[in-house]
Amino acid sequence: MTETDYDCTMRDYWLSKLFFDLQAPAAAEEYRAGRDMVLDRYPLEPEVRLAVVEEDVAALARLVNPYLLRFYFFAIGKSEAWFLERIRNTGPARPNKAARG
Repeated sequence: MTETDYDCTMRDYWLSKLFFDLQAPAAAEEYRAGRDMVLDRYPLEPEVRLAVVEEDVAALARLVNPYLLRFYFFAIGKSEAWFLERIRNTGPARPNKAARG
């Protein structure tokens, strides 16, 4: 798979499965204690795994259900403000109201 394969809105099953599994408190705790060990259990494409490791909200948002994405970042200890700041920057640029006259 190439990097451009992940530019579309297709969902990534294994990424979704990871995020779904982390809804269990024990699984989330294990993940926070040893992320790489948990990630090794999921056959993620290298680009996807890198996006997880780098906490790349924009890249992950294209690959997973938004509810799972939000929960994932809360499960790993990110604040709502942290998440919202990044998710707002993932969409298409909004036109500047002043520029419309």
